[in-house]
Order: sequence, then C-alpha cells, then structure tokens
Amino acid sequence: MSTLSPSPAGAPAAERPTMRRVAVASCVGTTIEYYDFFIYGTAAALVFPTVFFPALGSTAGTVASFATFAVAFVARPVGAVLFGHYGDRLGRKRTLVTTLLLMGFATVAIGLLPTAAAIGVLAPIALVVLRFLQGLAVGGEWAGANLLTAEYAPAGRRGFYAVFPQLGPAFAFALSSATFLVSDAVLGTADEAFLTYGWRIPFLASALMVIVGLYIRISIEETPAFREEQARAARAGDTGSRSLPFVDVMRKQPAEIALSAGLMSVLFGFFYMGTAYLTAYGTNPDGAGLERSFVLTTGVIAAGALAVTTLLGGIWSDKVGRRPVIITSGVAALVWSLMLFPILDTGTPLAFAAGVVVTLSIFGLAFGPVGAYLPELFETRFRYTGAGAGYNLGGVIGGAVPPLLAPGLTASYGSIAVGVMLALLAVVSIASTAALAGRTRMDATA
Repeated sequence: MSTLSPSPAGAPAAERPTMRRVAVASCVGTTIEYYDFFIYGTAAALVFPTVFFPALGSTAGTVASFATFAVAFVARPVGAVLFGHYGDRLGRKRTLVTTLLLMGFATVAIGLLPTAAAIGVLAPIALVVLRFLQGLAVGGEWAGANLLTAEYAPAGRRGFYAVFPQLGPAFAFALSSATFLVSDAVLGTADEAFLTYGWRIPFLASALMVIVGLYIRISIEETPAFREEQARAARAGDTGSRSLPFVDVMRKQPAEIALSAGLMSVLFGFFYMGTAYLTAYGTNPDGAGLERSFVLTTGVIAAGALAVTTLLGGIWSDKVGRRPVIITSGVAALVWSLMLFPILDTGTPLAFAAGVVVTLSIFGLAFGPVGAYLPELFETRFRYTGAGAGYNLGGVIGGAVPPLLAPGLTASYGSIAVGVMLALLAVVSIASTAALAGRTRMDATA
C-alpha cells in the first residue's frame, strides 16, 4: 500500500516558499476553473432561457436551461476518470495545465456562441457540447488541484493547506457575481443590451484569467508523493505493465468511491441550490421577484461568508478531525434544509439574503476539510482517479439532480418539497461520512 510521505511539520525554511507557491497556484487555478464553470450557472439563471430557449416560455425555458447546466455534472465523472488516468500516470502538474486550457477554450467559445434567433436549434446543441467540455475540465481539476496541496503539506497542517484550492469556488462565485453585476450596472436597465452582448463579457474575460493561471501552474514542481511513486514503480519494473488506475481503484477501493460520493451529495446540493437555483429564484417574478443587482450583490456577500467558513472548516479539521467537522455540517444542513424555503417564502430581501448566506456557509464548513479528506482515503498510485471519481459522482447526485427537479417540485408540492429533498441528501451524507471511519490511507487527522 502506497502512503503519502509529506515533508515534516518543521520543514526547513527553504521548503516553506515552495509550499506557499503551491498553495497560491492551486487556489488561483481552481478560482479560474470554477469562475468559468459558475458564470454558466449565473447565465443559466439570468440569460439562457431567453437567449437559447425563447420558444419554450419562462418556466420551461428555465428547466431547459438548467438541464444544460446539469450536463456538466454528467461529464464530471468522465473527466475525473479521463484526467485521473493521466494525473496518476503522467503527473498532477501536466494534467492540470490541460484541464485549464480545455476549460478556457469552452468558456470563451460560449461567449462567442450565436443565439437561437441567429442559428436556430444549433445554438442550444452547441451550448450543450461546450457545457460538456466544461464538465470534463472541472471533473479533472478538483482532484489534481487538491493533490498539489495535500501531497506537499505536512500531515499536521494538511487541512489548512488543502483549504487553498477549496477557496477557489468561493472566490470564483464572487468574481462571477461581480462581473455580471458590473455588466448590469454599466448597461443600466437596458435588458436588451444585457441579453444581446452584456452577458458575453464574463465569458470572454476568462481568456485573460486563463493566461495568468497557466503562468502560475507551469512555475510549480510535481508533487513529492507522485515522484516517490514513480521511483517506486521504476524500481519494481512495473511502469509499463500496470493496469489502468480506474480499474485498480474500482477493484480495490470501490466502497471509498461510493461513500465519498454520498458524503459529497449534500455539499453539491447546497452549493448549487445556494448559487444557481437561488439566483434564478431571486430574479424570477414568480419567485422572490428581486432586482437583478440585489441578487448579484447578495452573491458577492455570500461568497465572502463561504470563504471564511471554508477556511475555518479546514483549520478546525486539523484540530478535531475531518469527519467530526463534516458530520457537524451535515447535521446543520439537515435542519436548515427544512427551514430554508419557509424563510424564503416570506418574500423579503432580508430573507433571501439570509437564505443564500447561511446555505453557502454550511456548505463551506464541510467543504474546507473535504479537500484533505478525500485524497487521504486513496492509495497514491490511483489517488487522482479515486478522489476525483468520488467527488464528481457526488456532483451528479447533489449538483445535477436538485436544480433540475426543484422547479417541478415547487410547482407540484410547494417549495418545502425542495427542502425535503435536500434533507434526504443530508441524511445520505451523514451516514456516508460515518461509514468512512478508519479508511484513511495517509497519515491524517480522520
């Protein structure tokens, strides 16, 4: 069994700049990747029903828009297996450069995509293809970025350092909301201008961010654990005869993949309900009916709360263990799921703001330690594949299904039905986390 051999907690001063550089590189990279991923969610709520599905009407257009949003979650496990293979065979660094380039291409292409009014049904088809490519890229991104920090960090501080890539979604959501907010402010109340070209600005702006991210990622070295595993394989003479990482991990650690997916289900449910779905709910006249600028400003504030709770969760997990922190968040999610929509249904701006902020804060508390915990569950030689597969299968359960089912559930049974759905995911997450006791493969605080 391969285990991580991290640098000791009292690493020489010369090693500390390397750890800081890795932390910054992982954070910047995931921020860019998730910015590209999340501006799609914001656009799916604000723009795409009108631009790409105008013939379907408001409700059906929103459902179709979020169906394309969900496509990426189907692609994410495929991306985890595909890029996990290369990440476990060729290295974390080179694979992460590839995922960043793929995400940048797909995002800029969406920003240049003609509307349904211009090219008809080809527009939504192309949108689905590009969203699938985004899903492939982000499916390969998470595990690699977290392995950069987890495999470099000393065991006693792995929760802290593994938080840096986990901060990427918080920063990305803030940037996504802020970019749309600026576009909205510049264009004022000119909805036609915003729907024609204003929404494209965040997508095209990602090209500059990708260039910065590539520069930073290329400057870092491969992780010590991967280099050690490559050396071990070379000594054993099995570098060319090893089976596929996905085959290995499915044969040796299928339970860890399944339980990781269950653990992640409510996290994804809370994050994407708190961002994409509530953005649509907040601006929809049949929902909260709030001003677009208020909803986007709330998103920036909520992203700040998410960053704080993510950091606190990671630090706390180094002191008390990963599982207690994740289970605490799961219990909070169970209670809040049943409170969220009755609060939102009061229809006040304060209720909406509280709903988004608390939802993302509960998510952040567990998301912080997850960055260290999932890699700790798997052996080095298929850690990229295993951690990525578990994480992204959870995305299918919690990230694709709830936003897709929520409009229909609300229409048929009222908004409380969405809360019950999230509560069930919380139960699955708590049970899965409890079942993972004693399964870590790295020296860790479990």
